[in-house]
Amino acid sequence: MLQFSSRRFSTSMAMKSLLERELYQGNSVVRFVLNDKKVNTLSLDMINELYTELKAIDKIEKIRSVVIAHNGKSFSAGHELKELTTESGSEKHNEIFNTCGDMMNFIRNMKVPVIAEVNGTAAAAGLQLVASCDVVVAGKSSKFLVPGQKLGLFCSTPGIALVRAVPRKVAMDMLLTAQPIDAEAALRAGLVSRLVDDDQVKFEALKVAEQIGQFSRSVTALGKAFFYTQAELSTTEAYRYGSRVMVGNLKLKDCQEGISAFIGKRQPEFEHSNDLVEEVKKN
Repeated sequence: MLQFSSRRFSTSMAMKSLLERELYQGNSVVRFVLNDKKVNTLSLDMINELYTELKAIDKIEKIRSVVIAHNGKSFSAGHELKELTTESGSEKHNEIFNTCGDMMNFIRNMKVPVIAEVNGTAAAAGLQLVASCDVVVAGKSSKFLVPGQKLGLFCSTPGIALVRAVPRKVAMDMLLTAQPIDAEAALRAGLVSRLVDDDQVKFEALKVAEQIGQFSRSVTALGKAFFYTQAELSTTEAYRYGSRVMVGNLKLKDCQEGISAFIGKRQPEFEHSNDLVEEVKKN
């Protein structure tokens, strides 16, 4: 059964934290809630705080998945425009986009899956964050857009994540027209994984986390890493690489435990480690 009880926890962050932090399912799921009291802009402070937390969480063996949620009607309105004026200077601008890009890449490279919980509007870099997550659960009233054209600032970096999540023609339509798409269209395009009623978004996101958490952490990490790597290879190269990964996967103790449990008609007892089984020597 889904353990829908939470425990808030604090870190060494200052009182002006832009994130709320909650623990679920025996402290194995961390739910970060974007909360800047406005529209959850990805200011440099917000990016740095979330990035720092994600890097710390990925090192904790007990964690099985991360949920990124939000307070208010906006998942995130994108970058803080006040930080993008000429007065801020090119050095600051470079820091913003480079740090943001590093965080998006890190999400993809994390050992644990990251689930976006969207119950509102995700715009520009906010959409970039959604598209960078492994699974996206959205409410039916949610909207997604890359409106940079309206400001004379093309959503170039958000488009990187967008075009890797939806077909090119859909991405270009969104980027060129700056028009939003609704949650149904986002689901059809592949930007959203699961679509539910607005009042069920949190429950569904935690349900996804629960479903992931019943499996081996080490195998999940292996599978996530392989998925993104093979997607950038040719089909021939992907199959060759996949064969090697599958053979390596079979050497994990958790894999052989899972196979043994299935054959024995019992529940597996995963160790969530990268320990290998001993090779059986043939005479």
